[in-house]
Amino acid sequence: MTEFPRDEIEAAHDRYLKTRDAIQAGQLKWDALANHFTEDATFIDPAWGRMKGIANMREFFLKSMSGLEDWSFPHDWRVIDGNRLVAGWKNRLPGKRADGTYYEAQGLSVMIYAGDGRFSYEEDLLNMVHIFQLIAESGWKPGPKVNMPPQRPPR
Repeated sequence: MTEFPRDEIEAAHDRYLKTRDAIQAGQLKWDALANHFTEDATFIDPAWGRMKGIANMREFFLKSMSGLEDWSFPHDWRVIDGNRLVAGWKNRLPGKRADGTYYEAQGLSVMIYAGDGRFSYEEDLLNMVHIFQLIAESGWKPGPKVNMPPQRPPR
């Protein structure tokens, strides 16, 4: 396996984050993230399961993020080891508590860089129980565009 230069991996992740920022600003749709992956990439989500291939990832991004337009996912940090990148980010719900803090929970992404500015793998890790607790605490209600994950997601 080829080990790619750290600065190449950082640059690819920076482009990925810029795309995510543009999505959250309403300039792009969520399926634009698929452009940062290889054709045969795998994406694993804790609620939606395993998506294999860029076409399935595009569909997943659009379906899973529909109705969450008022949520944000700020990037916190990243660590690179070989071709593996681990990034920390927040699941941030709309609004703030009375003390000014956000309703948010930590998320992690484990990504494998494959060269040519693209990743071949991403697995997102987060505590879904914590997310549901935050939803209840914040009073956020899913709108009509929200899609629920499958009861038996592909693992």
